Amino acid sequence: MVQVKICGLTSVADVEIVNRYLPDYVGFVFAPGKRQVTLAQAVELAAAVSKDIKKVGVFVNCPREQVKVIANACNLDILQFHGQESPVDCYGYKYPIWKAFNVKDAASLVEIKNYDVAGILVDSYHPQVLGGTGVSFDWSLVKELSQREFLILAGGLNVSNLEDAITLVQPAVVDVSSGVESNGRKDEMKIKQFIEKARKLR
Repeated sequence: MVQVKICGLTSVADVEIVNRYLPDYVGFVFAPGKRQVTLAQAVELAAAVSKDIKKVGVFVNCPREQVKVIANACNLDILQFHGQESPVDCYGYKYPIWKAFNVKDAASLVEIKNYDVAGILVDSYHPQVLGGTGVSFDWSLVKELSQREFLILAGGLNVSNLEDAITLVQPAVVDVSSGVESNGRKDEMKIKQFIEKARKLR
């Protein structure tokens, strides 16, 4: 039964939308980029998220103490590490960790076996951008992973390719950001359609 994560919330309007349609997870990005939120913004937004939705904090090579301060302040449920964090960097937290891998080819996946984490997130490779590119990758590279990992599939998902992605990869979670946006903003109709379609495919 696939779950849904809507990533990159940046406004009260975004929170109001997800509270209406109740995805399983929402993501707040604390790394540089167009969807980055400050700690003050995130505290306000996270407090307004429905109790039925788990809150994921997205970090890129962030110092451990800073991660802990943000996680506690925002009452996060899961930490997503989207940088070059080593297996050791992923230990010692009281929160479940999702470790992201940007998939360029099969070699991109070799390191996964060294990580003892709650989830493995696979996303598209881009030389300058670590996530939220809106571009998909060769899903056949990761279709075996879901048999042994709690797999979160990201990268270029939208309502039109969602069924193909789920059928091929069988992920535990589908993670979408730009695929539910219009003109750089979260689009209520796209979020509604994405969540409804994912739930029909369960």
